[in-house]
Amino acid sequence: MIREAIEDDKINILKFCENTFSWGDYIADVWDYWQTERNLFVFEKNFPIGICHAVFLKEHVWIEGIRIKPEFKRQGIASKLIKHVESLAIEKQIHSSLMLIDTQNKPSLEMSQNLGYRSYQTWNFYSLLPGKNNAFEISYANTLKENEFPHYVKSWRWIPLEKETISLLNRKNCIIHSGDEHKSTAILEDSEHFKKTLIVTLFAGSDSNTVNLLYFLQNHGFEKKYQRVQILTKETLPKFENLDFKLSFHLVQKLLS
Repeated sequence: MIREAIEDDKINILKFCENTFSWGDYIADVWDYWQTERNLFVFEKNFPIGICHAVFLKEHVWIEGIRIKPEFKRQGIASKLIKHVESLAIEKQIHSSLMLIDTQNKPSLEMSQNLGYRSYQTWNFYSLLPGKNNAFEISYANTLKENEFPHYVKSWRWIPLEKETISLLNRKNCIIHSGDEHKSTAILEDSEHFKKTLIVTLFAGSDSNTVNLLYFLQNHGFEKKYQRVQILTKETLPKFENLDFKLSFHLVQKLLS
């Protein structure tokens, strides 16, 4: 049975969401947020053995946080959760589904391909340590056009960059760029789920313009007392002190009938 999560599920589910990655897992940090947002689904077989969360947007449904209790993996449970979300999306007349999968996660990539997903883009995740500096030249963008970039990252969800969204980001001074020719552009958003975390979508131009942005982001993170600056980009960034590459992801997409 697939159903909405309830508060009593939390303890049992978090027990099998502790060591998903080499560094642990983030489900314990976002569980309460996701339950408030709703569409946190549980696969139950006498007791909870799988979860996933869905965000239904106008253009697509975003599927995240798929976790299966280890002894029940390879039984098609993740596929059933994804199909459940897809069916709800179709009822809402949403025409595509997106997920983010680590490029090294071969089982999940194979599963997504079997379900009809195809790699749409590949993104890189970098971590930048905040620090004081004075060497940057940036300006706030007011010329970002609709469709110039299809998505930006908000709390690790790929959100369409529509006209209204661009206007809101501009009013909040969240879009910055460096240079005119081969300019680099960054969109800044506070994480909704993690404290003192800045999430940056970076569209890199020339190396020199990108380095200017990195200087700004490092100093901005220091002045605003962020603990983490997380950068998501499709490009390979130039070497920069205290900038660490973490991993790459495939953004996979499926068109829903």
